[in-house]
Amino acid sequence: MTTTDLREQFGQIDIYLFDQLLRGRIAPGMRIVDAGCGSGRNIVYLLRNDYDVFGVDADANAVASVRSLAAALAPDLPSEHFRVEAIERMTFPDAFADVVLSNAVLHFATDDAQFEAMLGSMWRVLRPGGMLFCRLASSIGMADRMQPLEGRRCRLPDGSTRYLVDENLLSRLTEELGGEWLDPLKTTVVQNQRCMTTWVIRKPR
Repeated sequence: MTTTDLREQFGQIDIYLFDQLLRGRIAPGMRIVDAGCGSGRNIVYLLRNDYDVFGVDADANAVASVRSLAAALAPDLPSEHFRVEAIERMTFPDAFADVVLSNAVLHFATDDAQFEAMLGSMWRVLRPGGMLFCRLASSIGMADRMQPLEGRRCRLPDGSTRYLVDENLLSRLTEELGGEWLDPLKTTVVQNQRCMTTWVIRKPR
């Protein structure tokens, strides 16, 4: 299979999400909610392979793009699966999804209240036994290079401003949710400019 074939099959999928596919944790027939779906870069493979895919994003243009993508790759999937909604106010029912994805989204929270509201909404939508996959900016491995602004909002060496988690916070949240660790925390330090942490937990049955 060529690089072009791989790109067509998987799109620009996050490598850590690809790892979950390889390990069978995101299996055909599952219902997936992409919370903060953007234009759909992480769901190309899922759309191509008959997963029951849903998504929300606060950006109407992004939702229009992902609806076009879905129409091309999974024409039987209703456009209403993709909604212009804030993550903290998703309208999906309780225990709706087998998997909830949040890739490079939670670090845009403005404060603790919004972060906790987004997390609570995703956990509500997730069914018992389901998997929450989050990839988000953190201070792990680079805490001394982050410039505190207000609360957990920091300016990173790359000049961006993000809400940053750390190991203690993610461990505490996992315990408070009653979540089961599926993987240890994995953090990538990108040339001393920013850190991205992968947090994968299961909702108790």
